[in-house]
Amino acid sequence: MKKYFKKIFILGVIIFLLTQLYQPARNTSYEQDISLDFVSQYNAPKNIETMLRNSCYDCHSNNTNYPWYSSIEPGALFMVNHINEGKKELNFNEFGSYSNRRKASKLKAILNQIKTNKMPLSSYTIIHKNAVLEENQKEQIINWLNSLEKNEK
Repeated sequence: MKKYFKKIFILGVIIFLLTQLYQPARNTSYEQDISLDFVSQYNAPKNIETMLRNSCYDCHSNNTNYPWYSSIEPGALFMVNHINEGKKELNFNEFGSYSNRRKASKLKAILNQIKTNKMPLSSYTIIHKNAVLEENQKEQIINWLNSLEKNEK
C-alpha cells in the first residue's frame, strides 16, 4: 500500500512540474490610446483614479500587475480566465470606444456592483488586501459616479 501511494505521489509531482512548462500569455499592452481610458474620459480625480486602479484595473484593463503566484499552474490559468472574463464584461482601457448607450449602461453597472459589494470580488480581495474598498472609499466612488450619471443625462 505504501508503494502505491509513493507512486501516486511521484506521478503527481511529475504532472505538476510538467504543467509548469505551460505559461499563458500575459495581459500587458504597452501601446494604448490613453484618451480612451475610463479615468481620462471622465477626468477622474486622482483619489478616484487610484482607488479604481487598485481595485478594478487588474481584471478590467489591458494591463495586469501580476503577483508572484501567477506563474504557478494551475493558478495562472485560472487567473488568465478570470482576467479574460473581466475584460469581456468591462475594459476600463477601452471605455472610450464604447457607444454612448453602452457607456451609460456600464456606469450604472459599476455603480450597482460597488453599492452591492459585488466588486471587487471577495476571491480577489482575500489575497489582494490593497484592493479592498473601505466604506468611505466606496462612498467617494459612488458619489463621483452619481455625478457622472447626472451629467450624462
